[in-house]
Amino acid sequence: MQSTTQQQGGQLKRTMKTRHLIMLSLGGVIGTGLFFNTGYIISTTGAAGTLLAYLIGALVVWLVMQCLGELSVAMPETGAFHVYAARYLGPATGYTVAWLYWLTWTVALGSSFTAAGFCMQYWFPQVPVWIWCVVFCAVIFGLNIISTRFFAEGEFWFSLVKVITIVALLFSAARPFSASFRCRMAPRRRACAISPPKAGSRTAACRS
Repeated sequence: MQSTTQQQGGQLKRTMKTRHLIMLSLGGVIGTGLFFNTGYIISTTGAAGTLLAYLIGALVVWLVMQCLGELSVAMPETGAFHVYAARYLGPATGYTVAWLYWLTWTVALGSSFTAAGFCMQYWFPQVPVWIWCVVFCAVIFGLNIISTRFFAEGEFWFSLVKVITIVALLFSAARPFSASFRCRMAPRRRACAISPPKAGSRTAACRS
């Protein structure tokens, strides 16, 4: 996607590149709930129930985005998706949708700041949560107020950090399963230690 140098036909200046849009899409769907609530959901509903819930949610989001994508291609508009509600359902509906969307992200942003503050307390327990909320609020405000290109670049790197973190967590979570598999496949009467023995504790081992 190439950047344009002038505004033409009432359209906004395009300063985002393809890599920005891709990482914004990936990072936008990765919220704090994935890191803070997934464990609770798994402990409550089990692995199968959690997977089923995520699949149902993903299907609903995919259907909505398919419809929105078709509208965006058929009728490109300068603005958010509330313009389609205003065109087909009336100006009042479009106005309501726009404000509800703003309110949704305002509440979500506040919860994200709070979750980030609790996360930072793991490394800095002496710093209050509200200080981290103010710091992250200032960072996000600075990214948005400077320029669109600066915002896109910042979101690109933040989203990349989230994606790399998830991939690293998946690999680290797969290690215990691989160790257990090797233990079960060990020859008869051969023990494979899961963890090194410690003084005064039993050695975790499995025997066939």
